[in-house]
Amino acid sequence: MTTAIGGSSSLLQKIFVINRTRILLGLSLVFVARTARLTELFTLSWVIAHIIPHYKDTVKHLAAEKYHDALEHLPAVKVDWNPDYDPKKQFNASKVALFIEGRPLPHLVPQLLHMMAVVPPDWRFMFLGTNKSAVSVSRSFATQYHEANGKLDIVIAPKPWKLDSKEAVFRLMTDKRFYDEFLPDVEWLLKFEADSILCANSDDSLNNWLDYDWAGAPRNAEDRFSGNGGLSLRRLSAVKRVLGFQSRYNDTEPEDEWFGKRMVLLPGAKVSSTEEEKQFAVEDVWHEKPMGFHVRGGGEQLADDVWKNPTRRKKNFEYCPELAIIMPMKLERERCEGDNKEGKIIKGPE
Repeated sequence: MTTAIGGSSSLLQKIFVINRTRILLGLSLVFVARTARLTELFTLSWVIAHIIPHYKDTVKHLAAEKYHDALEHLPAVKVDWNPDYDPKKQFNASKVALFIEGRPLPHLVPQLLHMMAVVPPDWRFMFLGTNKSAVSVSRSFATQYHEANGKLDIVIAPKPWKLDSKEAVFRLMTDKRFYDEFLPDVEWLLKFEADSILCANSDDSLNNWLDYDWAGAPRNAEDRFSGNGGLSLRRLSAVKRVLGFQSRYNDTEPEDEWFGKRMVLLPGAKVSSTEEEKQFAVEDVWHEKPMGFHVRGGGEQLADDVWKNPTRRKKNFEYCPELAIIMPMKLERERCEGDNKEGKIIKGPE
């Protein structure tokens, strides 16, 4: 009986061991199954998290394409909040600085911008040129800004006027139609050329000369009239009075000399004397601190009284460094050996 009971006990133990193994195996399978499930869920979550941002970007990109495509098919609408605003009205319509140049010179833009900075701010500017020179000036962002702001007009000279020679400019400036068509409301005209400049260091202002019918640079100490017109202030009511009774013959004297002989005889006209003129501008007669310089020929025809002496020449450049804009410059170390700084080469002993 004992044996039977012992045998039964042994059998039960065997069954118990088997069941525990099975239970552990089952629990292991369950754990593995759940782990696999969690792994699948984690993997799926990672994939979704990875896809969603790209999906959003794709959706945004497609939406943007449709949005821009829709905009292209909409009619353009421009709202002008100030339909009656004219930017030119912020300046004085009776004052214009006129720059005439038919050649596309490289210094036109910096010279023009400098003059805008020195001339009183109520003045407007007009650049009158050819197709080539007008295009070279209008390419600058700065000149484009001043055009949009009403400060500057860039005009191509129309027929019958030309700018291909000095004589052509003389004919333009002595044609009453030019003033009537292009400068109808202008009373004071500052005319300057590619070889003239105003100095920022000057204590004088262009507006201080508005009492004169003509002011410019004297040609000599006895000049009765503001001789050269390369840098000159002109009162157009007086100019039109002259053109009202006389016309200039083509291919004769320069327009400034022609006007000068008549302006000094015009009843009531006020022209500056030599002593006053050299304060306005220097060309052939030196003055220590003029308002500006007219460098005839852009430095090719320098007056000895103004430029020959090296000390005086140095003073000119120190007072008016803007001269470097309109003049060809050379470094001191580029001078030839034996240069006496007065235009001559002195040979040393051989």
